[in-house]
Amino acid sequence: MIESVLAALGTGRNIYCDENNIKPLKIHYGDIVILLDKRELFRKQEKIDLSFIEFEILHLLMRSPGRVFSKEQIYDIIWNEPYSGDYNVVMRHICNIREKIEDDPGHPVYIQTVRGVGYRFNGNLGSE
Repeated sequence: MIESVLAALGTGRNIYCDENNIKPLKIHYGDIVILLDKRELFRKQEKIDLSFIEFEILHLLMRSPGRVFSKEQIYDIIWNEPYSGDYNVVMRHICNIREKIEDDPGHPVYIQTVRGVGYRFNGNLGSE
């Protein structure tokens, strides 16, 4: 049922909002759907478990598709504190997310690396 509604709405970015709060409840790109109120992620209609931090990073990237976030920015926003020295923690979480959502994590489609800068979510994905 959900997929037929999404298909009827067309391709591209689909965000569904709670009319009372005007906060998005669902973000949909390609075959990925993130349900914010339930903190759930689905890919190809299959639920994918994410850690708290993984979910927060993916949500950050998905709510601003195409925008490049540096490792410092991701750390500052997600951990809510200034960067303290080790970027490997951000890179490790990005790697974990890719392992869970990408068909080929070595050639990511969803979370793209911008060399020397950071990461972005590919907003050029249509709805299936």
